[in-house]
Amino acid sequence: MRILQLAAEVTPFAKTGGLGDVVAGLSRFLGRTGHDVRIFLPFYPSLASDGDRYVPVDFIRDVPVQLGPHRFTYTVRTVLLPDSDVSVYFIDCPALFGRGGIYHGDRDDSLRFALLTVATFECAQRMGWSPDIIHCHDWHTALAPVYRKAFFEWDGLFQRTRTVLTIHNIGFQGVVDSSRLIDLGLDPYTRLLDLSPGYLNFLRNGILHADALTAVSRTYAREIQTPELGFGLEGLLRARRDRLFGIVNGVDYEDWNPETDPNLFYHYSVDDLAGKRNCKRALLREIGFDERTAAPVVGIVSRLTPQKGFDLCFDTLPAFLAQRDMRLVALGSGEPRYEEFFQQLERSFPGKAWFYRGYNEKLAHQIEAGADIFLMPSKFEPCGLNQMYSLRYGTPPIVRKTGGLADTVEPFNPATGQGTGFVFEHFTPAGFAWALDLALNAFHHPILWRRMMGDGMTRDFSWEVQGREYVELYGRLAASH
Repeated sequence: MRILQLAAEVTPFAKTGGLGDVVAGLSRFLGRTGHDVRIFLPFYPSLASDGDRYVPVDFIRDVPVQLGPHRFTYTVRTVLLPDSDVSVYFIDCPALFGRGGIYHGDRDDSLRFALLTVATFECAQRMGWSPDIIHCHDWHTALAPVYRKAFFEWDGLFQRTRTVLTIHNIGFQGVVDSSRLIDLGLDPYTRLLDLSPGYLNFLRNGILHADALTAVSRTYAREIQTPELGFGLEGLLRARRDRLFGIVNGVDYEDWNPETDPNLFYHYSVDDLAGKRNCKRALLREIGFDERTAAPVVGIVSRLTPQKGFDLCFDTLPAFLAQRDMRLVALGSGEPRYEEFFQQLERSFPGKAWFYRGYNEKLAHQIEAGADIFLMPSKFEPCGLNQMYSLRYGTPPIVRKTGGLADTVEPFNPATGQGTGFVFEHFTPAGFAWALDLALNAFHHPILWRRMMGDGMTRDFSWEVQGREYVELYGRLAASH
């Protein structure tokens, strides 16, 4: 199939979270399995410093484009997605993408990402390339199904094209005043749009017009149909539930593999865990802790935001550190109140708690490998990747039963020894404390613990598995001409 991926982020070119990883990982898989995949995203200022690497496409240079009253010009640059034969095309429009970072705020971004979307259709026209599927991601490119009907319905090139919209995080919707329609060139097409109550919501209108919708886990697909996690779009999603599918994100095990990970001091596998024990000692030694301890190490690698559930830690972790023989190693940054909390833990429990403020890729891998237990108590989590990394690294996670966490971590049963991690249901300090207590107790039963590690390490969440669900969905849509 011919598949066009349209997104604001693609790793390694532009990344603020998991979105870029998903677009890159899925596209690599599709390319490996023989599909014609082409990715489109903006040419951001951060890429300009290495501009010679991105080759201009000769027949798409200085192209004028009219969007409402605005006239812009853009050039297309291209490079291969690393470790693949997939072409990435960058819309180089300095007037819109020539300053600042990836995001500027919904009002500015509405015009920037509308231009990206329209220019992408024009590029396909100039290439004479008829995509079977246009797969757009999150609110930034959610108007692709609308622009296809408004601007390009006349062109037979897109007659057989079907659109897929993936919701990575429904909390971000791209909401602007309806007066913005003129700037976006959509003023003559209000019949296509839901503008209640006086706003244009990119994501809502994408949901309304896409041929298929996906959420990044099965549980999240159900959750966003509820008032608690639908963020006002639950009614529309329930109305289109026959078009909504939950597909868990894949993991790139070439980057996250304890047998080959270049960030680790030692390597290990499910059949030989000696390196895992050495990774724990090396991690403790690196942070200045006693590496001879038999205490379990609890690891955290996270953005420090309310979504990630760290409010539950305020009343819980100090008591556990005071009363139990455990170590805490945390890496993250975010809201000051969470950063101060973890800094205070380090001050209050020297030799037992340690905090790195910021992000460090190498240290993140070392914590995944060196910790015994991984902490991820999210309030909501569309998919999540760290719990899947933890499973592969033999580090059973503590998670809340929500979104992708519920779909990927099987609750440990002390009676049978089955399960891959510790799952609590209620978002309360008591629920979290119950799971942490269960994990710390289970750690001291080596046979059960070894079985749980092995069960987690052999679970396969690779794109080779998860990507097939997208191929099946694409195939059904393509066959529905």
